Amino acid sequence: MRGVTKVTDASTASDASETTDASQTSKTREAPGAPGTPGASGTPGASKTDAAARTRTWAEGQATPPRRVLIAADKFKGSLTAVEVAERVTAGLRRGAPHGGEGLRIEALPVADGGDGTVDAAVAAGFERREVRVTGPLGAPVAAAYALHGATAVVEMAEASGLRHLPAGVFAPLTATTYGSGELLRAALDAGARTIVFGVGGSATTDGGAGMLSALGARFLRADGTPVAPGGGPLRDLATADLSGLDPRLADTETVLASDVDNPLTGPKGAAAVYGPQKGAGEDDVAALDTALAHYVRVLERAVGAPAAEYALAPGAGAAGGIGFGALVGLGATFRPGIEVMLDVLGFPAALEGADLVITGEGSLDEQTLHGKAPAGVAAAARARGIEVVAVCGRLALAPAALGNAGIRRAYALTDLEPDLARCIAEAGPLLERTAERLAKDFLP
Repeated sequence: MRGVTKVTDASTASDASETTDASQTSKTREAPGAPGTPGASGTPGASKTDAAARTRTWAEGQATPPRRVLIAADKFKGSLTAVEVAERVTAGLRRGAPHGGEGLRIEALPVADGGDGTVDAAVAAGFERREVRVTGPLGAPVAAAYALHGATAVVEMAEASGLRHLPAGVFAPLTATTYGSGELLRAALDAGARTIVFGVGGSATTDGGAGMLSALGARFLRADGTPVAPGGGPLRDLATADLSGLDPRLADTETVLASDVDNPLTGPKGAAAVYGPQKGAGEDDVAALDTALAHYVRVLERAVGAPAAEYALAPGAGAAGGIGFGALVGLGATFRPGIEVMLDVLGFPAALEGADLVITGEGSLDEQTLHGKAPAGVAAAARARGIEVVAVCGRLALAPAALGNAGIRRAYALTDLEPDLARCIAEAGPLLERTAERLAKDFLP
């Protein structure tokens, strides 16, 4: 899969105040074992780039500071988009660097891991934004976007079937549908896409992808021959499944399931048990959904054979309420970690060329970050090139050793500057600029 590189010189940030993740509690930490520092595990090899070597040496106080900085951060969920994060960090770096950063080249490549913000990251990297009207999770029409470059499309299921489309405080764990996600995929096919990166996460649904497949031509029928109702709960009434009517273009399309979730479809680690409560499912709802999804698999097994049961156990099957399973069994999708796919699509390897320092981040740096989130993927790719990585975040909940093992030299949290949670949320944009100014004084003297 060929990426599209559009690394832009990040501009001065806007003056608008933003918010950040609600739970922010920790301190700036430096990882004593980070790559390129004393005590790091592993020794940088001779194949590392000269620029990377200069960065490592300078970080130990012996040579020149970085002159090309790449900002590759994810969104601060619920507050700043990845693009806004890059803008705020750039403004802070310019203020904090000597002589206003004269001679310093700052570039930005916003990133995402397949969840919310994936389409925005693709657009920032040079893809064209396409907007269509599709069926939302509750059945009402919603506006949804996908990104297109040549014959490659980036489709984000949350654009059509995400929690963002539910009214505040309203959930529909048993009846929310992924039908609109199927419509979004069909729109990408209509636009000529023959490679589709299908980012899944942030869903309001637990229907195993049945709605998505229905929109693409599959039929799911009750015993009386009528279609089953939308949502995961009604799958208990499923009698027959027919996938023969699926859009024939899918057979000639490479579909990549991009997710940071590797759960199976059912069971104690499945879609309903682990993620159902986040979508408003109570204990009885979780049990009903898990039973319905297990029945769904058995019916599909009769329709397409044993692979259905195998796909239900495959990594990613439980992603986004089981839409991963629908993509694997119905679309012939291949599962890959979301950040790995997106870095490829966005052209991150090319963007790293010549970088001396990489700044990554997201709203909360915590244990989940280490399991496929954007900062961990960015740090791993940069570390492979011997390039120093630091991070910015709203909340920091990782010990220095964990940061070092992830390849992050140091992390800066907004709560270092403003411990009052309410003010930190209200002033996240300006706080991030100040945080980046501190970072510049440490790394760009």
